[in-house]
Amino acid sequence: LISFGGGVISDMGGFAASIYQRGIDFINIPTTLLACVDAAVGGKTGVNNNFGKNLIGTFYQPKAVYCESSFLKTLSSRELAAGMAEFIKMATMFDDSILDFIEKIDEKSFLNATCENEIFTQIIARSIELKSRVVEQDEKESGLRMLLNYGHTFAHVIENFTDYKLYLHGEAVAIGMVMANQLALNLRLLDKMQSQKIKDILLKFSLPISYKINNVDEFYEAFFMDKKSSNKKINFVLASPLGKGLIKGDISKEDIIATLREFQ
Repeated sequence: LISFGGGVISDMGGFAASIYQRGIDFINIPTTLLACVDAAVGGKTGVNNNFGKNLIGTFYQPKAVYCESSFLKTLSSRELAAGMAEFIKMATMFDDSILDFIEKIDEKSFLNATCENEIFTQIIARSIELKSRVVEQDEKESGLRMLLNYGHTFAHVIENFTDYKLYLHGEAVAIGMVMANQLALNLRLLDKMQSQKIKDILLKFSLPISYKINNVDEFYEAFFMDKKSSNKKINFVLASPLGKGLIKGDISKEDIIATLREFQ
């Protein structure tokens, strides 16, 4: 089976391959930046349902992933920015020196897809290098790989509450990173300067950084549909500091609610 397209295609194609005849070979040919840097690499497959994001899925590795940067020249600025959000996620969790590289990218030529192919190639190569290293150590997401979900605990709730129609996945992740950073800031795990740095980088690429929560209690309860929650505790992925991820599952309901209220 060949999955040719963006992240949704690689997720669905991989899932279909994993269950058809108890598993057949498949390859991914990602055509969006988000798929190149994240979705098509690592073997996580799945589909959404009415209860949440990717709640039906498998871990099933593709036989190969072919990334062709020239496909990215066909993308809208919004799609490119969404892919950049996932790259920013990787840098924030594992290598803050990449944030310096991102800050030097000319955002206008990047968002217009007129930048040198070398920029896209470097982004893809660095992302795959980081993610491969993580997946090799923790393929089934029992520890280290959970850090790749930075921003996603909040993002999945936002996507679900907006029926997956208002935001691209990378846009929701951008907002989720800001929310996660605010929680880390309130817990004194991250300082204001570092939190602001991520906001500034996201804004540089025209990514959203805010979401209005209408019902804090409903938003909080939705966290428990997250795959990282266990024993009635929510495992949040936080930056502490930039370039180093932390999984924290002992945050009180009061502290979580207080952070959510800042987004009302």
